Amino acid sequence: MRSGGAPGPGPSTVVEAEPTSAGGPLVQVQAISKSYDNGAGRTTVLRDVNLELARGETTSLVGVSGSGKSTLISLLSGLMRPDSGQVVFDGRDITELDDTERARLRGRRVGVVLQNGNLIPFLTALENVSLAIELGDGERAETRARELLSEVGLGHRLHHLPRRMSGGEAQRVSVAMALANRPDLLLADEVTGELDSSNAERVMAVILDAWRQRGLTVLLVTHSSELAAGAQRHLQLVDGGVRAA
Repeated sequence: MRSGGAPGPGPSTVVEAEPTSAGGPLVQVQAISKSYDNGAGRTTVLRDVNLELARGETTSLVGVSGSGKSTLISLLSGLMRPDSGQVVFDGRDITELDDTERARLRGRRVGVVLQNGNLIPFLTALENVSLAIELGDGERAETRARELLSEVGLGHRLHHLPRRMSGGEAQRVSVAMALANRPDLLLADEVTGELDSSNAERVMAVILDAWRQRGLTVLLVTHSSELAAGAQRHLQLVDGGVRAA
């Protein structure tokens, strides 16, 4: 892939690949399957999925609603276990860890941004991000929260409650919270699904800026092919399996 300058902020910007660090992929998903009880039996959502996320690379995963994208996010972050298969994070099979160990790994090395955000409604932007830091390493919580909010362009909204912010601003606070534990992996699950094009572009710019500045591994899960084009690598989730887009 040709080399180039830093990508612009637009969601359709193609981000050029940077060299990844030695040591193999950060995440390896090996033949995972997941089913749910539906009352009349079991519905298979993911079937023998294989996936690798390279260190320092942005990957998009496109799939229609109900295709299993959020289930995959939950498996990658250790929120749930697959029925079969392995999720290997930095050489460690997290499916063998107990709930406490998986929560510890998630708290230290994984940041997650959800479509509807994860803000506590009665806390200000500063308090939400400070709390996320305190639940992690707790170091310099308020100072780092101010720095993170300034980084995502919200230094002027520190003391606003979520209801006093636009949808795009609230999502940028969620991104700041996801960065609070200095993660290696950032999982973004339909983060622009409820935003207009202008706010979607701004949120994507914040995520790509964080990737460039921090060397994150990023998975962008979306139903939008336009937003997916902003990643270096493109995948699809179809009929319970992952394939190149």
